[in-house]
Amino acid sequence: MRRFVIKAVAASIVGLALSGQVLAADPAKKQIVIGTTVGDFGDMVKQSIKPQLEKQGYTVKLVEFTDYVRPNLALQEGSLDVNVFQHKPYLDNFAKEHKLSLKEAFQVPTAPLGIYPGKLKSLKDVKPGVTIAAPNDPSNFARALVMLSDLGWVKLKPGINPLTASERDIADNVKKVKIVPLEAAQLPRSRSDVDFAVINGNYATSSGIKLTDAVFQEKSYAYVNWGVVRAADAGKPWAKDVVAAYNSPAFKSYTKQKFAGYKLPQNWN
Repeated sequence: MRRFVIKAVAASIVGLALSGQVLAADPAKKQIVIGTTVGDFGDMVKQSIKPQLEKQGYTVKLVEFTDYVRPNLALQEGSLDVNVFQHKPYLDNFAKEHKLSLKEAFQVPTAPLGIYPGKLKSLKDVKPGVTIAAPNDPSNFARALVMLSDLGWVKLKPGINPLTASERDIADNVKKVKIVPLEAAQLPRSRSDVDFAVINGNYATSSGIKLTDAVFQEKSYAYVNWGVVRAADAGKPWAKDVVAAYNSPAFKSYTKQKFAGYKLPQNWN
């Protein structure tokens, strides 16, 4: 009898200790460390993802970076569990170059590349000889060419790789477009000198330009950014909980209110 009472008391003490906390959905993983670049992806974690995961019993730590190199290296070495900052072409190239074992797990709302008005305010005003400022780095310049092709302003050679397209790949310059290559950060200021400017979403927002002001946004989902984990962790319960948080109704609602004009994950359609 005395032994039974002791066990009962011990059980009640444990129960009281646990009553004030929620156990993590994955008992083998209590803390999740998420790395993002400074800005919108960090805000998404702080304002929506972290509260969701903490309700499930996880502790969430956010680490913000100002470069595109350290987040993948930190993830590979284990100081991060998830990173959110890159599109798949960048991930594939970086992982191959540095021999990393990383895997994309979920897409995230991303400020897209867009065509913004300059001297001309509408696509209907386009005429032969239209001038367009575009990012001068190869990756974003290729994206700009694909957008011009989608509009029918140029025709690209059949079979070219859209991720590496260059001016040499233009088969027919239908609108006699004059492309003005500039550093990406200079594009918002270039609009007074050209008819239109192709501007990266992050440079548009940091310059006070609304994404909804774009007269055209890229159609491709190739450059929508991803949340990435180590390949060995992709199937673990905690990783699935992170994916679920980024695809939850709560996060979708938050995104549509907070990030108007963003390109949304393809699986949300």
